[in-house]
Amino acid sequence: MFTRSLFTFAALAVFSVCAAAQDFPAELAPPQGATLLGKYAASGVQIYVCRVKGTAREWDFKAPEAELTDAQGRPFAKHYGGPTWEAGDGSKAVGKALVTEPAPKPGAIPWLLLSANSSASGVLGGVRFVQRINTSGGAGPIGTCMTVGSEQRAGYTADYIFYK
Repeated sequence: MFTRSLFTFAALAVFSVCAAAQDFPAELAPPQGATLLGKYAASGVQIYVCRVKGTAREWDFKAPEAELTDAQGRPFAKHYGGPTWEAGDGSKAVGKALVTEPAPKPGAIPWLLLSANSSASGVLGGVRFVQRINTSGGAGPIGTCMTVGSEQRAGYTADYIFYK
């Protein structure tokens, strides 16, 4: 009976991992061999600034500003320009976009796969890839802007998944 229960649990765990892998487009999958560190919910803003581009004034992305929490709602890391994720222990991962996919929700920022350079130790030590999925909101203002240097903040949420 115990063996049967253990087998059932293992089968369900494999099924859950396969199902979770289907929550994003295949193009956003990290390379084979990457190991999951964890999935964290982010809530914050995407900051846009009015800049001169050619002869026009346009809104341009400046930086994110968000807090990441674990499944129990405990703080995990802060997210800011770079893009950078910094955990409470001081460890950091700095990303560079590899793949961008449009978000399924209108007005949401794109989903991403990023490569990462990270600290040697700490909770983010060894992170090599980050996914941003399940985005809501955060898209920048549309059209021209009036005052160069002015900022607008667009609220957003997303899930960030870290891999070593």
